[in-house]
Amino acid sequence: MRRCHSLAEKIKVAVAGNPNVGKTTIFNALTGARQKIGNWPGVTVEKKEGTKKHKGHVLEIVDLPGTYSLSAYSADEVVARDYIIDEKPDVVVQVLDSTNLERNLYLTSQLLEMGTNLVLALNMSDRAEMRGDDIDIPRLESLLGVSAIKTVANEGGGIEALLDSIVSKTESNPPKPHEIGYGKTVEEKICALEDILGNDTELTKHYPARWMAVKLLEGDENVLSKLSSSNIEGKVQNYLSGFDNEEYEVEMADKRYEFIGALLPQVCTTCAEDVSPSDMVDKVVTNKYLGIPIFLSLMWGMFELTFALGTPFMGLIGKFFGWLGGAVAANIESAWLASLLGDGIIAGVCSVLLFVPNIFILFFAIALLENSGYMARAAFIMDKLMYKMGLQGKSFIPMLMGFGCSVPAIMATRTLEDEKDRLITMLVTPFMSCGARLPVYILLAGTFFGREAGSVIFGLYVLGILVAILSAKLFRTFIAKGQPSPFIMELPPYTRPSLVNSLLYMWNQGYLYLKKVGTVIIGGVMLVWVLAYFPQGVEYGSAESLIGSLGQLIEPLVAPLGFDWKIAVALIFGVVAKEIVVGSLGTLYGTGGGESLSPALLADPSFSPAIALGLMVFTLLYVPCFGAVAVIKKETGSWKWMFFQAAYSTAVAWVLALVTVLVANLVL
Repeated sequence: MRRCHSLAEKIKVAVAGNPNVGKTTIFNALTGARQKIGNWPGVTVEKKEGTKKHKGHVLEIVDLPGTYSLSAYSADEVVARDYIIDEKPDVVVQVLDSTNLERNLYLTSQLLEMGTNLVLALNMSDRAEMRGDDIDIPRLESLLGVSAIKTVANEGGGIEALLDSIVSKTESNPPKPHEIGYGKTVEEKICALEDILGNDTELTKHYPARWMAVKLLEGDENVLSKLSSSNIEGKVQNYLSGFDNEEYEVEMADKRYEFIGALLPQVCTTCAEDVSPSDMVDKVVTNKYLGIPIFLSLMWGMFELTFALGTPFMGLIGKFFGWLGGAVAANIESAWLASLLGDGIIAGVCSVLLFVPNIFILFFAIALLENSGYMARAAFIMDKLMYKMGLQGKSFIPMLMGFGCSVPAIMATRTLEDEKDRLITMLVTPFMSCGARLPVYILLAGTFFGREAGSVIFGLYVLGILVAILSAKLFRTFIAKGQPSPFIMELPPYTRPSLVNSLLYMWNQGYLYLKKVGTVIIGGVMLVWVLAYFPQGVEYGSAESLIGSLGQLIEPLVAPLGFDWKIAVALIFGVVAKEIVVGSLGTLYGTGGGESLSPALLADPSFSPAIALGLMVFTLLYVPCFGAVAVIKKETGSWKWMFFQAAYSTAVAWVLALVTVLVANLVL
């Protein structure tokens, strides 16, 4: 029976693949800017969806989490597998690295066992051809019963053919599950389990019986849980009792690789390389002596570039808001309305929007490093140090994501299989300096440290990494005792970053920042203005105002650091979103927007370079924003760890800010 889609009918497409094979690049090329990002229902693993119209069809495309297999080792694997099994997409596009077919075909073998309607996107095919590989596409399609397309995703090569193949695949006969022979002993047990599963027709209607039998024999707890409401659960558990699931899992994995080993010579000649250009570069970049200095140098250059290129744009934005603030003051007669607009909204929002160019430049630089393949090397470089401190190198990947935003970074810890590794990584990731803190650094470093601002900001990012790693060692020693799990990672080849994808990443991340400005931050600065304006009759933002009273109430907590009540208030509101620290200062100082906040800070005798440095350190380290705190609660399922992280990070911030101020007063 053929599948027929009317012009109005939608085609559901899932994009799967190993990490670092260009899966996201393929997804971006298929969907362009027509994407939305959320979370999988009930699971805080990032979900990306997009649409594409092609030849009268509407393709609904979902980017599944990157995974090496479809076993239940991590949340990402479970999400990818359950989506394919439960949602039954019309087509699954698996993206493969053409230069490493053997490793990538392992996932292919599992997708075939599930009976998926499969299209293979043989990505990086240009690299495979350059080294002399000759992949016989028709032979591959014939042996596996799939469609296969050669692609060069970062240049858009093969994307149209891939779209044609997706549409064509939906109009062909539904595929039959591809069976891999596991040997007489294992096959007998699979057949016995299939017979038991066959007694629950509702279950086998939803899940392929052979696939479930294979997974149960491997000891897959996630699949076993699907039997919880079935009357055959007891029979299955009785049959499985006494089996060494690990032994069967290894045996079946070996058989899959035997299948791949027999397939490869039939579909690819050469398919091997001696020393690639990536390997030659890696001899330097991942060298045990040069790796970390190169990583730190790239970071330093990134922040110097961010500050140098962003400063001229900051000036233009500041002049615009300065003019706008002056126009409001000159043309609105109502004192309270003029104050609300000028001292509150314009001053507060300007203080945050002033740094939009820097935020966009930083995200663009991060995208270039990520798309080039370097970020995977950063995790590899840090593995030895991380292991000594109680974490594996894979933990450094979500930590690096924390440079953008702590919320998805904490979500990304679901790729870690070991629960202790995952807990520790969640607790220390907020120490990585997110983009929301950057406006605070740029304001204070630019105001008090001039040309050295880029180096000061670089130092803060390094401090965040050091505090995270040392905290991990502390937690591994006293909270989650034991050794971190070993780190195995396949390094992707270096690629020329795609300008389109880098700009798209920059826009997606920058848009989230702008969206926050238009919602949370405006609400925050308006609340600060209300508290600073009332009660009527007192000087705006003075110690006699409501906000002054609040500030003086909490000032004793930060007075040993040299912080006054205005800084205390800014830090309190900064818990909502770190950008509000700057917005609050802009509102409290009533600068009316523009470039006048820096002169106002310089004119305030309570501010000094030492205080500015201490405030930046405190902002870096103290309790993360509400969003990050909420995600920690959801991910750990415990209020205890949420409150622990908030209390621990604030205590660390207080101590290190005090040390910073004391030392800075001596040397500055």
